[in-house]
Amino acid sequence: MLEKIKETTTFIQSKITISPEVGIILGTGLGGLVRDIKNQQVLEYKTIPNFPLSTVDGHSGKLIFGELGGKMVVAMQGRFHFYEGYDMKQVTFPVRVLKSLGIKFLFVSNASGGVNPNFEIGDLMIINDHINLLPNPLIGLNIPELGARFPDMSDAYDISLIALAKKIAKKNNIKVQEGCYVGTTGPTFETPKEYQYFRVIGGDTVGMSTTPEVIVARHMKLPVFAISIITDLGVPGKIQVVTHEEVQEIGKHAEKKMTLIMEEMMQGL
Repeated sequence: MLEKIKETTTFIQSKITISPEVGIILGTGLGGLVRDIKNQQVLEYKTIPNFPLSTVDGHSGKLIFGELGGKMVVAMQGRFHFYEGYDMKQVTFPVRVLKSLGIKFLFVSNASGGVNPNFEIGDLMIINDHINLLPNPLIGLNIPELGARFPDMSDAYDISLIALAKKIAKKNNIKVQEGCYVGTTGPTFETPKEYQYFRVIGGDTVGMSTTPEVIVARHMKLPVFAISIITDLGVPGKIQVVTHEEVQEIGKHAEKKMTLIMEEMMQGL
């Protein structure tokens, strides 16, 4: 793993002149944030050694380097999922590489299904905790150079970054929710009873990503900020048939608010 991280990092640094301070992972239908990144340098995943390839619509498969909110950033326009057939080491490998490239913060976004009855489609939810129902990406031999064998997860989502996001949202009259994200394998959307179960165990929203990336980031002591766009509802009486295309479309409508919050957060780091 260390050799692969080094090989990939060296390749990227040979192609890109920007040293990023912040890493951003963009979820389904949320790749539009890259339009606000200035002075871009772009690498397609397919050209990067050891990188998986995105196989999901709405994940274009590019690393975008540039400036956002006065900070040098690298954005993953497309992430990797367990349901694509990748193992958890492959799913989270890019986070290891971003840390090796020098990022000091990780920002994560996703599209998810709301199970909190107070949520509406199009809401933004700041993630303050998670329940991981995917295989843990740290299973296997631990590499001390990357992090401790038993990393603490009591502060998986950085309190100061959450406070900054809420302050920015209030200033811009953007409604934000806050709650717990449940990470599942997918690729099926949930049954009504599964939605009910996720709510009973403490979830506010559910999706098929994010938790592995956050676990690996915290393994490496990276502070994390994460936000969900609620693209469908798993609330009794509000459950409807949902398609991947609809999820992407709703994400596009809400991402302007998410982009504003993230860009102003960069200025406040």
